[in-house]
Amino acid sequence: MVSESISPSPIALEGNPRMLEQRKRPRAAFEQKVALTIPTLCEAGNILALLERVRAVLDAHNVLYEILIVDDDSRDGTTEIVNAIAEEDPRVRLFIRQGQRGLSGAVLHGWENTDASIVGVMDADMQHPPELLPELAAAMLSGCDLVIGSRYAKGGGFGEWHIFRKLLSAAAVWATWPIQRVGLRAKDPMSGFFLVRRDCLEGIPFQQSGFKLLLEILVRARISSVREIPFAFGKRYRGESKANMKVALDYGRLLVRLYRSRFGLGRAVPVSTFD
Repeated sequence: MVSESISPSPIALEGNPRMLEQRKRPRAAFEQKVALTIPTLCEAGNILALLERVRAVLDAHNVLYEILIVDDDSRDGTTEIVNAIAEEDPRVRLFIRQGQRGLSGAVLHGWENTDASIVGVMDADMQHPPELLPELAAAMLSGCDLVIGSRYAKGGGFGEWHIFRKLLSAAAVWATWPIQRVGLRAKDPMSGFFLVRRDCLEGIPFQQSGFKLLLEILVRARISSVREIPFAFGKRYRGESKANMKVALDYGRLLVRLYRSRFGLGRAVPVSTFD
């Protein structure tokens, strides 16, 4: 695996008005650092607006954070945009994976390159509202192990989804019910918008391919509390959805693997261990 981390130049920060302003701010109200991974693949049309919104809302609530952009070698201008932001804000870090694809693998790569005690993920397409992040972080700091931005919790929704897509989503969620643990079942185990405590994940094998890392965390991680916070799934700002037949096949393989592991139906082969 080839990975590139692009760090900002310390010289460029010395006279930067934005950084000087941040240094004058009061101490962060959220003392535990949150590392938010945003996987990207051809998101040049979305990433600038998204990063502006994420930083604005987290700064307004004095959250201690860093943003990890893990790009699967887009070559559409995404990395250039992120690098320009990283040069003025060291809390934004860029990683480029070459020769690899997969949202779960990208998220795990980001988490493996941070020392934050709370790690999380959100999409780059503007369908997850950054304004929910402070509430997710506050729930974590109140003692939760896992906090999910949930479309299925009361008050959440799917926006303009077609009824057929909603039915497919409901069926996919229903299929997870037997393998989720009693007392820790999530209504939206397919969400790609969540925060989790780092020490709940260490040493556990996770599947790198596919889009449904949260489901595997719910089944495998050492979590003792789950909270869901509702949100309405937004409309993609620009670009095209990455959902396709391969995503469905990856999900099917993950389900088979988790069922085998959960009920002892066969030996599960570890794919990647989070450390």
